[in-house]
Amino acid sequence: MSGGASSRADARPAPAPGGSARLREPLAKALGTRSAAGLGKLGLDTVGDLLRHYPRRYQRWGDLTPLRELPQGEEATILAEVVSATSRRMRSRRGELLSVVVSDGADRLDLTFFNASRLKHVLRPGRRGLFSGTVGRYQGKPQLTHPKLHLLDSEDDDEAAVAGIEGPIPVYPASAQIDSETIRRSVGVVLDTLVDVEVDDPVPAPIRARHGLMSLGQALHRLHRPADDDDWRRAQARLRFEEAFVLQAALARRRAAATALPATARIARPDGLLAAFDARLPFALTAGQRAVGEQLGTDLAAEHPMHRLLQGEVGSGKTVVALRAMLTVVDAGGQAALLAPTEVLATQHHRSITGMLGDLAAGGLLGGDERGTRVALLTGSMSAAARRAALLEAASGQAGIVVGTHALLHDRVGFADLGLVVVDEQHRFGVEQRDALRGKGRTTPHLLVMTATPIPRTVAMTVFGDLETSSLTELPVGRSPIATHVVPAGERPSWYERIWRRLREEIDAGHQGYVVCPRIGGDAAGDGDEDAPEDGGTDRRPPRAVLDVLEEVRGHPAMAGLVVEALHGRMPAEARETAMRRFGAGEVHVLVSTTVIEVGVDVPNASAMVILDADRFGVSQLHQWRGRVGRGTAPGVCLLVTEAGPDTPARTRLEAVAATGDGVQLARLDLEQRREGDVLGAAQSGGRSSLRLLRVLRHEEVIERARHEAVALVAEDPELAGHPALAEAIADLLDPEREAYLDRG
Repeated sequence: MSGGASSRADARPAPAPGGSARLREPLAKALGTRSAAGLGKLGLDTVGDLLRHYPRRYQRWGDLTPLRELPQGEEATILAEVVSATSRRMRSRRGELLSVVVSDGADRLDLTFFNASRLKHVLRPGRRGLFSGTVGRYQGKPQLTHPKLHLLDSEDDDEAAVAGIEGPIPVYPASAQIDSETIRRSVGVVLDTLVDVEVDDPVPAPIRARHGLMSLGQALHRLHRPADDDDWRRAQARLRFEEAFVLQAALARRRAAATALPATARIARPDGLLAAFDARLPFALTAGQRAVGEQLGTDLAAEHPMHRLLQGEVGSGKTVVALRAMLTVVDAGGQAALLAPTEVLATQHHRSITGMLGDLAAGGLLGGDERGTRVALLTGSMSAAARRAALLEAASGQAGIVVGTHALLHDRVGFADLGLVVVDEQHRFGVEQRDALRGKGRTTPHLLVMTATPIPRTVAMTVFGDLETSSLTELPVGRSPIATHVVPAGERPSWYERIWRRLREEIDAGHQGYVVCPRIGGDAAGDGDEDAPEDGGTDRRPPRAVLDVLEEVRGHPAMAGLVVEALHGRMPAEARETAMRRFGAGEVHVLVSTTVIEVGVDVPNASAMVILDADRFGVSQLHQWRGRVGRGTAPGVCLLVTEAGPDTPARTRLEAVAATGDGVQLARLDLEQRREGDVLGAAQSGGRSSLRLLRVLRHEEVIERARHEAVALVAEDPELAGHPALAEAIADLLDPEREAYLDRG
């Protein structure tokens, strides 16, 4: 137990991935019902759960010092017996103060604990323990204030107590109901009866030998009972490798299973739809777009399903690449479905695709090209008649391309021959949703996942490890640069006025602009971004709302004579579509919007963006938004308005966004500021990350080594028949409560 260190008990930990019956033994059997009940409040139900409840840090005790020789102002450790313990309420602040008197048989010392009411039940007269802290003075007498402590059982002798403090002492994640010392004692009881042969190891012995790793049993002993710092560091390294190895083996099996599925090869015709589209493109494809197109063409021509992730910066031309893949499938007699997370984005994709195809999107209609097809749109808010027409075009095969939202997943939606599923912004969908759409094909459709959020390589190897990765790194010719500036409205109110004049300058030059707000308004609830950081450095007034800002902008003298409209998620679908159509046509000068413009919105004439309360959003989201401007020939400008003070984390984050347009660099910064569970999507799936010691941004070399070994092992033994402990570890990793974790971004 540590007098000053206790930790909030988080959500239920991941179950132990070990492969032995001993690790699955209930703690009630190993420790007794009473002890097991307390540990159960931390979600620790089995021996494996307890041994996988890793120390969060280690502390050291100093050399024992007699009470009469305590050095003023220095750290000291004493072995003493409690003489008395009394508590009283403090006068100057809330809470209780616990005053304890201890003795080493010759002298006495006062100990003081603040707000440690639970300690008065264990610091009873006659109880012996080790106490360590900085020696101070109070009313002329030495004392220790809130020292760390380690209580001894009655059978412990002084020699054993001293021996027990010579090495690192593990400190465990604890709670108000059960402290670190109790957990440490429980771990000790289990370890006393645990021998190495009882612990099946998910990492095979030859792999351990190649990488100089100890066995799982040895690692658990040395992690919880280290003789020195080298012990626990080596144990952590072994367990970290295991986490990476089990994860990579699970992903390798998924890739192998996907490769074994049959798929229909889709090859474009030399004189078909794709060739006609390429001939009409008003611009030249970038070298990257051509290279990725060739990769997709090769994948689509195979008789096993493509599983590919296409990532690229905002505006790098992913939609054109995806459309060419869809046209390849249509050329080969199949259909393609594009799944988008919002109606605004689905509608934008439909408008963009039909615009690029022209008469090639009117197959079978008057004026349509004979090589053409149709592009259907299916969303949840469509009229019954429009929905019936879209369903008929999809089911009959008249629509070679079907664009939609979650409405595509409905049982009533059918296809004549679904050959390709394109998922835009993959992190918005779970694996079940993705597979529900893929299940609508005669054979397993090919899969292309797109994301505009740059993904560091180590994250791609873990979160998207079952997908091959393609990247677009260059922007199309003609894309204009975007100047980004932080506007400290809290420090310089006059600058806030200046942003509206700057926006007017862009509009007077013939362009358009966005104003982005964190929430919609109209009620007291926050309805904006759920990932908003909580470190704004402001008084956290309610975030700016579209409905309020709309009136402010309309009434501002600098905006006189302009058409200013709103766009947000609570508007009816028809009203949203009208607002976007009018903005795209240049009939609206300024669009005041929420996060619905995050991805996919493409209005080349928009050159300016003002983001209010920018500190309430994450780095990657800000980078996404500013990519909505500068998409034409005019340079873009993005103003990040904030009241966050200088040198606050929020201000530093905004200045980083303003300083660089490198999405990968910003993605790393964004991910470094998040919990590991968020990196892997466990927060969205409702569970906790399975990774305890592995950090995907820091341990690239470990992930690389584990991936190499896992791929080779699964290639040799796809069913893991010779590696039952690994198979069991993977089964635990992929239990139903966290299956979606591997498919989140």
